[in-house]
Amino acid sequence: MILTLGFTALTLAFLSALYAALMALLAANRPEHSRWLASARNAAFITWPLLTLTALSLITLLVTNHFEVGYVSQVTSLSMPVYLKVTALWGGQAGSLVFWSWLMSTFAGIAMLRNWDRDRELMPYVIVATMVTLAFFVGLVLFLENPFRQFWQTSSGEIVNAIFQPAGTVLFYPADGHGLNPLLRHPGMIIHPPMLYTGFVSFVIPFAFAFAALVTGRTDSGWIRTTRRWTLVGWLFLSVGLVLGGRWAYDVLGWGGYWGWDPVEIAAFMPWLVGTAFLHSVMIQEKRGMLKRWNMLLIILTYDLVIFGTFLTRSGVLSSVHAFAQSSIGPVFFAFITLTFGVSVALLLKRWDALKDENIIETWLSREAVFLLNNLLFVSIVVTCFYGVIAPLISEILTGTKITLGPSFFQATTGPLFAGLVLLMGIAPLMAWRKASAKALGRMMWVPLGLGVLVVIVLMVTGIVPIQNLFTTSSAEGYGGPLWAALLGFFFIVFSGATTVLEFWRGALARTKSVGENFFTALLHLIGRNRRRYGGYIIHLGVIFMAMGVVGSGFFKQETQGTLTAGESLALGPYVMRYEGLQQWDAPDDRQVTRATVSLIRDGKIVAELHPRKDYYYAAQQPMSIAGLYPSLNSTLYDSTAFVRAVAEADFYVLIVGWEPVGLDGATFKIYYNPLMNWLWCGTLIFILGTLVAAWPDWSEEKRAVLAPSRAPVASGAD
Repeated sequence: MILTLGFTALTLAFLSALYAALMALLAANRPEHSRWLASARNAAFITWPLLTLTALSLITLLVTNHFEVGYVSQVTSLSMPVYLKVTALWGGQAGSLVFWSWLMSTFAGIAMLRNWDRDRELMPYVIVATMVTLAFFVGLVLFLENPFRQFWQTSSGEIVNAIFQPAGTVLFYPADGHGLNPLLRHPGMIIHPPMLYTGFVSFVIPFAFAFAALVTGRTDSGWIRTTRRWTLVGWLFLSVGLVLGGRWAYDVLGWGGYWGWDPVEIAAFMPWLVGTAFLHSVMIQEKRGMLKRWNMLLIILTYDLVIFGTFLTRSGVLSSVHAFAQSSIGPVFFAFITLTFGVSVALLLKRWDALKDENIIETWLSREAVFLLNNLLFVSIVVTCFYGVIAPLISEILTGTKITLGPSFFQATTGPLFAGLVLLMGIAPLMAWRKASAKALGRMMWVPLGLGVLVVIVLMVTGIVPIQNLFTTSSAEGYGGPLWAALLGFFFIVFSGATTVLEFWRGALARTKSVGENFFTALLHLIGRNRRRYGGYIIHLGVIFMAMGVVGSGFFKQETQGTLTAGESLALGPYVMRYEGLQQWDAPDDRQVTRATVSLIRDGKIVAELHPRKDYYYAAQQPMSIAGLYPSLNSTLYDSTAFVRAVAEADFYVLIVGWEPVGLDGATFKIYYNPLMNWLWCGTLIFILGTLVAAWPDWSEEKRAVLAPSRAPVASGAD
């Protein structure tokens, strides 16, 4: 009954999405067919309850152990707790596509509710873009990756997986399922996919409005103002999803890092990069009427990179710890990407002359020029990443040999570009629109420059960055590159951080003098009155913190490995780790736990007791490593003293990689010393705060936008 309900709702959702797209297309620019448009809108709305019913039906099957359903058998087992069975909705290929589709219908419905009266001219084509995208994903589920297929057994004992009962078969009921991949049972992976999918789907809405603007010939910035908050929200969720994925990798994958330049990691990173460039460049269009063509191209690229990232995760064309199994949906995805990109670019070329800029860059000493350079750096990183991802595929197609471009390639090619972005982040706030004064610019820059130089000198004088190693890479000491690059990175970080803080200082000080408020009240009012600008500065501060963590852990990481018996020690950095013993037991959720106890000693005193462990899941026949961490933010968020210590100190990260049978007391450990790692996680919190400030609605502005008459210019030849 539940299975039939879910399958029927899925089928109706697919038909409703197709109907909505077709009727909206037929009714566009035809006032006499307003009923057709209303019908299209209603059909688009009804996809949400239908897909909600589909998702709830699948969750019910997962929670109630219907192992005769192939998807349930694949991702759940009797030993799994209920919360993991619920999250198994996105733990496999078919379920994740259902979840993606449900999010798409949700956001499409919200966009139509919020913008129907304000952007009535655009809405038919917004429905077309969103519903075609939705129909594509629902169609993938319905025809290629259906989660409602059941196991049927033939008279010869062969098991067939099909939706409808084949002739001569009976329903087969497995006693238990395979269970969710152990790597996906970490809290970070429970939250990471929904965050990432929400970010992906949110970016479809700005694309839909851009598509509608191109079709209707709207050459103003109205579609940007309409979708600004959608873009920020999508960007926030995508950012959080990427960071959660990094935290999961740090905790579970057992290599002491958080970003391995894995192809699927990069596939999720590329739309974030283009979306970030778009968020910066739209300010130029709103302020100066420039980069209209560029912004259209950026949002088209963001949309297709979202689809491309989903394609890489699900097609099986690339080997990745993040990817789903080999699947037949790859060619269909590729065809859809080609079609949507081709149609979008054709529309852009059609409106090319109408999208001519209203102004030009008058001098390279201006905020417009800095933002344009910022965009070029972002796009250069995207091009590099895209090449790195597809190069193995192209090489295999052309030569039969798959080349490998590892982390060293990406670090060497993108590192200087990221450093340039950090530097520009400090320069941009000091630049005026149109033309900046070189004299005024120099007057504002000398303090940040001085602080940057001072920090570099302190790092060298104190020996934190050994002068003798400035032009060499000492792999024995764990350095990730020549230390002059680390010093340059720290200089850029301090410079940009100082200019950002000074922007808050100058603004609050000016308000204190003009209004008479105390400094902190003035600062809060300053941020509240210009959320977008100062929210952006808070985001920049978050990025500064994250960059500090990246440079610190990337250049100064140390590692070692050793086999110890009880009572023996291993030293790394300022710490000594003493092995105390090993315990092993079977947990109730069908796994064997092997846990070591180690004491962490600093300056002759025990500062912590850590418990690295390795869990072995019997059903999946797969191990999972859990590191011992000190200091970790996980246990210090409510203790201000411990929190400050955790941020200031390096992570001591220990893994158990092997052991003798219990009683012999021998165990092999791999340990890492990761300086400034927690700056990365703290920077994420600041980053989220800044995005929330920038995206927080100004209700008076919303009201003015709704009441304002539309004066949007329309390109000649508009349909």
